[in-house]
Amino acid sequence: MPTLLIADDHPLFREALRGAIARVLPEARLCEADGVAALNALVERESDADLLLLDLTMPGAQGFSELVHLRALHPQLPIVVVSAREEPAVMRRALDHGAVGFIPKSADAATLGAALAAVLAGDRWAPAGALQAPAASADEQAVAQRVRELTPQQFRVLQMLGAGLLNKQIAFELGVSEATVKAHMTAILRKLGASNRTQAVLIAGKLALDPGAVVPPPEEAD
Repeated sequence: MPTLLIADDHPLFREALRGAIARVLPEARLCEADGVAALNALVERESDADLLLLDLTMPGAQGFSELVHLRALHPQLPIVVVSAREEPAVMRRALDHGAVGFIPKSADAATLGAALAAVLAGDRWAPAGALQAPAASADEQAVAQRVRELTPQQFRVLQMLGAGLLNKQIAFELGVSEATVKAHMTAILRKLGASNRTQAVLIAGKLALDPGAVVPPPEEAD
């Protein structure tokens, strides 16, 4: 019995996906997550899942970072991005960062079914315009490679840093000491090739859906 994971914060869209999957693969076992924290726990628990359908903009996600991180931790898990961001450039970037497919949220049931059938058969699937868009830049690809080198805890710290949290707030959220957070921060700066918090967020921000809109974090001594 194949296992498919659905990661999306919209209950109605998860319901639509469940219906499309039931038509293509009625015997599939479905597991769902409505945010990044729940998704990471789900993927750890369902390490042998056959496919993950991933929304790029659910709570806790920051652009393509979660896709890149999951591909590094679970290279055996095929990931299809399902998103309302349907620009060809966004689709191409998702494919370049390791997704095996991209399904626009505006797709009708027939298209959803055809896409799922294709990726479950081992093929890639994306709208025609995706592969006509320019590839992700070499700079962006280099940042993705650096992000892949982060441990899960370092990645969580970086995501919280990008959300504007201070060290003490990150420590509280993770249930660790500020000294531990600072140790993680030192490792993050080294792996990203950054000299401070602001630079780290701007470097990681190259994986954002809209890199120009990335906001630097508040100043704080590292």
